Amino acid sequence: MADGTLPRVSSYPPSSPAQPTSLRQRLAGLRGPAVPPRPLDARALAALAANPGCGRRALLDGAGVDKTALASALGSPAAFGQSQFAIVRGNSFEAKVKGDGGAELLRLVHAHLAPGAEPPGAGARVPDLAAAGPEGRAARTALALREATSAKDWTLLDHPMLALEVAGSPAYLEPDAVVVHPDGRWTVVEIKSFPMIDGAADAAKVGAAARQAAVYVLALERTAGKLPGAEVGHTVLLVCPKDFSNLPTAAAVDIRRERSVTRRQLDRLTRVEELAAALPEGLSFDPATRTAEELVEAVSAVDAAYAPECLAACELAFHCRDRARSADQVTALGRSVRGELGALTTVEAALTAAAGTGCAEDPTAAALHRAARLRAEALELAAVRPPRPSSETPACPC
Repeated sequence: MADGTLPRVSSYPPSSPAQPTSLRQRLAGLRGPAVPPRPLDARALAALAANPGCGRRALLDGAGVDKTALASALGSPAAFGQSQFAIVRGNSFEAKVKGDGGAELLRLVHAHLAPGAEPPGAGARVPDLAAAGPEGRAARTALALREATSAKDWTLLDHPMLALEVAGSPAYLEPDAVVVHPDGRWTVVEIKSFPMIDGAADAAKVGAAARQAAVYVLALERTAGKLPGAEVGHTVLLVCPKDFSNLPTAAAVDIRRERSVTRRQLDRLTRVEELAAALPEGLSFDPATRTAEELVEAVSAVDAAYAPECLAACELAFHCRDRARSADQVTALGRSVRGELGALTTVEAALTAAAGTGCAEDPTAAALHRAARLRAEALELAAVRPPRPSSETPACPC
C-alpha cells in the first residue's frame, strides 16, 4: 500500500475474537467438529508465501486441517519430515546453546551483530514467558519485549510466542529465540542442527532458515512499531554446530530480500473466509467421517497451484501431482515451463503446437514448432555424420 502498511498482517493478538463465530464454526466443520485445529508455524507460512496462488493450501492451513492425515486418507501420504533422531539431536543442541542462562547464545549475538556494544554480563535478563494458551503467551511476549526495550539491557526471550494474521486467520509462531539489544534492537535467532563447516553451511538449508526467520521478523515488526526506541533487525543470527562437533558457531544472515518477498506474498493471499464461502454446505476434510471418494471430491472443490517445488514443502503434494498429471497439466513440469508456454496449459496442446498443427497465430506455438524443427534437423545431421574413431585426437581449436 502507499503508506507501507500491511492491512492483513498484525503482530499483536487481536483484542476481539480473531474470526466471527460463523466463520469459526465453518472452519471447524471443514476440519471436523471434534478435530482440534492444527496451528500454523513459520515453516508452513514460508511455504504458503512461496505459493500464494494455491487456494487449497491457504484454506486447509487457515482451517487448521491436518494435511498429513488427509494425505494418508487420500492414498498419497507425505514422504518427508524430520526423523526422530534428527529431532532429538536438534533439541539437545538447542539446550546446549541456551544453557547457563543463554550466556553462549548472547555471546554469539554480541560477537556477530553488536561487537561495539557493551558485552552481556552474567545478569542478562531471561524473562518468564509462561501464560495460558497461545493468545496469553503472545500477550506476555509483547509485554516482555516492551519491558526489555525500556530496560536497555541484554535480554533473551526463549521461545517467545508471536502473533501474525495471515489471510484473515491468526497464526501463532514460536521462534527459537529473540534477543533484545541494549540499544533497543531486536534480533531473531534461528538454531539449527545442520553443521557449519569451515564457516559455511548448506545453501538450501540456509535459505529455508532465512525464509522462516523472515516470517518471525514480519511478526515482530508491528509490535516494534508501537514501542518507542524499538527496532527489528533485518540481519538474523543462524546458530549451528561447528564442523563435525557439537560446539555452537554462528553466522549473520541478511534476510531483507526474503522479508520483502514473504511480506508481498502473504499480502496477496486470498482471505480464508472468501475461500470457505465458495464451498458447498456440508463439505468436510475430516478423514474420520468421510470416505476416500468424498475426500477426493472435497479437495478437488478448492483450486490448487501445484509445482514440483511443493514436493518438499506440502503434505498434499503427491496427491496434487497425480491430479495434475492425470489432467495433463503443464504445471507438473514446473513453474518455469508453465510460464514459458503461456496459453498452452496442457502437455497435449504443447506437443500439438510443436508438431505444427496448433494455432499458427500463437507466438508460443510458433516458437515451439521452430524449436522442434531445429531439433529434428540436428538429430538428422548427427545420424548421417560418421562417428569419430575413438583413437582420433581432436584438433586443437587454437
